[in-house]
Amino acid sequence: MPAPGSWATASRWSTLPGCRGRRGRSPARTEHVPRGPRRPAGPPEASATAEWYRHFGTVDAPGNSACYAGWSVGIAEDPELIRRIEEWPYNKRQPLLMLAAARYLGAQISPYADFRNFLDAHWTDISGIVLSRATQTNEAGRCASLLPSLARIAAAEGRPLALIEVGASAGLALFPDRYGYEFVDGGSDGGSAGTVHRLVPASAPPGTFPVLRCTVSGPVPVPVELPRVVWRAGIDLNPLDVRNADDVAWLEALIWPEQDFRRERLRQAIAIARQEPPLLVAGDLNEQLVSLARQAPADAALVVFHSAVLAYLDAGGRDRFRSTIASLAAERGCHWLSNEGHTVMLQEDRSSVVPEMDDARLRGRFLLLHNGEPVAIAGPHGQSLEWLRPAIS
Repeated sequence: MPAPGSWATASRWSTLPGCRGRRGRSPARTEHVPRGPRRPAGPPEASATAEWYRHFGTVDAPGNSACYAGWSVGIAEDPELIRRIEEWPYNKRQPLLMLAAARYLGAQISPYADFRNFLDAHWTDISGIVLSRATQTNEAGRCASLLPSLARIAAAEGRPLALIEVGASAGLALFPDRYGYEFVDGGSDGGSAGTVHRLVPASAPPGTFPVLRCTVSGPVPVPVELPRVVWRAGIDLNPLDVRNADDVAWLEALIWPEQDFRRERLRQAIAIARQEPPLLVAGDLNEQLVSLARQAPADAALVVFHSAVLAYLDAGGRDRFRSTIASLAAERGCHWLSNEGHTVMLQEDRSSVVPEMDDARLRGRFLLLHNGEPVAIAGPHGQSLEWLRPAIS
């Protein structure tokens, strides 16, 4: 494993199953929208939208939301509704965005026929929300995926951390030091299955912070203490304000109907962010990152990170972002943590958002990279973390 902060080559990872070279081809915002089916080369066809909803309803939603599974399959088989959805711009047709808009307006768990009636009655308002909002799910649980890397960086640097999140939404992932954690050993590497490693923020009464539970496998460097964060900031095209009731209602609507535990976790994270709202800058990440980084304290280790964001850039935007990160690392010094999934949103240019590892290896999970090196495979909401071993030379 290269020393934290180094820009190592990817050749030593070439023998990891599913790994590719770091220089393959192949944020706006935001969340893990489960991938749609692959389509052949050429422009998107009308049927692609129906297939996207069918895939969401038969592959991604089952086991997570029976409601969304039923609704999505119903939409896929409803040509008139598909026609309406295809009147929206391509990047607004995501199943989760459309379903969240309906939930925001009050749609309750129900059979598809009742949901269809709700859509007919509220379609103008749903369209307005889809066109003005984005899938800005601000999942605090992803801090569990990031924490081992953040703690390693702080220990290696011997300094506290300054954090910048690109695609920050409301900035809830900027508080990894304010949350509790339960890392559950999956039983690999000689560990005892079910062993729980707990971390809690100092002096915080129980019940005042979310506890993020994560099942780990492989040699995950679970920290013994939380890293110290002295500065936190984020960039988003449209930052959400935890003090704004409409923005909070949108964050809640983005959580899948039956997942009450995530809703409660969200509310606890919002309560923490309201105590000390982070600095959030509105704008394009490629235009704002360097100037924002200049505001970070010079005596802190700067970490730039993102989760489920790069899919909202085209291939050229992603290349520009990687160049910006490299320049920032050379000029100011920083660490880069990328936590991204394959085809969070189908790419119209058919480029790969995660060229470093095959989709078959990730299986709907995210690839975590530190300075461009694959280090772990993470659950999309931080629920699991599989640490990768470097190839043996």
